[in-house]
Amino acid sequence: TDRKKLHTAPVGQVFRLRPFHVLVATGGGYAGYRKYEDYKLEQLEKRGIEVPVKLASEWEVALYKSVPTRLLSRAWGRLNQVELPTWLRKPVYSLYIWTFGVNMKEAAVEDLHHYRNLSEFFRRKLKPQARPVCCLHSVISPSDGKILNFGQVKNCEVEQVKGVTYSLESFLGPRICTEELHFSQAPPGNSFQQQLVTKEGNELYHCVIYLAPGDYHCFHSPTDWRVSHRRHFPGSLMSVNPGVARWIKELFCHNERVVLTGDWKHGFFSLTAVGATNVGSIRIYFDRDLHTNSPRYSKGSYNDFSFISNNNKEGIPMRKGEHLGEFNLGSTIVLIFEAPKDFKFHLKAGQKIRFGEALGSL
Repeated sequence: TDRKKLHTAPVGQVFRLRPFHVLVATGGGYAGYRKYEDYKLEQLEKRGIEVPVKLASEWEVALYKSVPTRLLSRAWGRLNQVELPTWLRKPVYSLYIWTFGVNMKEAAVEDLHHYRNLSEFFRRKLKPQARPVCCLHSVISPSDGKILNFGQVKNCEVEQVKGVTYSLESFLGPRICTEELHFSQAPPGNSFQQQLVTKEGNELYHCVIYLAPGDYHCFHSPTDWRVSHRRHFPGSLMSVNPGVARWIKELFCHNERVVLTGDWKHGFFSLTAVGATNVGSIRIYFDRDLHTNSPRYSKGSYNDFSFISNNNKEGIPMRKGEHLGEFNLGSTIVLIFEAPKDFKFHLKAGQKIRFGEALGSL
């Protein structure tokens, strides 16, 4: 007589699955499987075994994109802003340092208790002498990272990794007004690539740098140039590690990115910061109007902002090595620029590089 009544929901309601949950579970599981495959590929590469290119099918890309990476990245960003208790900071940051091989001896502040949250730790500054800027070469690395690919742009296609390409026009978007970039008018019949090359005898070059989670997350100006225009592409936030870049064609065109375009002494110059999973936040120091991974922007669109105005005819002048922006966690930098035919890269695919070291010169 003293038994308590137990009220239960109907079995059908308990086990009812919503479409959103199915997508998250399926997409998340598949993303985990891909991570495992990427790990196996990395091990093969370390042993010097050539890995054949195997591109993802349309349904695999669609399944991966069904994972709410934008929402998850925003949640991760809020979590990173949570202030950690002083006693918890050293254990948390030490685990991160051990996992990703962070060199804290280069940090401007080595004391782990100084960083109030994960976001501050990710965006830590370096000691002034830690990254000397090479003055002998015309283009330096804008960040720490790994060289995924470099070379001449051919047939309006750019290689994100060896054997896997993306469209130059899809990546940069429609050509910007020539008056804004101080360029001469190219014949309308020319290809998109030819329209970007402003001087006879020049070629278009590219370089892709992948920033791992343990790398220094700020990026700098790779040369002396003027930034005239910013184009922001809201998009997916899929992983951009080399394994995924080898798997998904036009990965960089799918992902959120910020394209800075302008000119240097040899003509067209651009730097693109590509977002990735948990890297929805891309900050450009001189651009306060930029808001990445924002719900107000829909995928498939883009928004432009010009730094040329009646009061400023020159845009934003940047000096080689000057602070330009930062990521949260890690991502990818893509340089696309024109230069004379005798421009030479001083790189090897797959090599590690640090900010300030030479990329190439004339």
